[in-house]
Amino acid sequence: MFEILIIVLVLLLVFGASKVRSAGSDLGTAVKGFRKALRGTDKPPEPDAEFPEVLAARARGSDKPRV
Repeated sequence: MFEILIIVLVLLLVFGASKVRSAGSDLGTAVKGFRKALRGTDKPPEPDAEFPEVLAARARGSDKPRV
């Protein structure tokens, strides 16, 4: 326990209180973003409206659109 106190004091002396505080908040933001990315989205992907031939090929069950 005493070692952790020494490490914290050295960090405060080297970087200063504001840098240590901002690093902590940046780390928290990064962890939140990582957790959000792991959860993913529940929405299905939107159909590609630009290419109706691709949508028609998917409806037929074919891999390649007819040209």
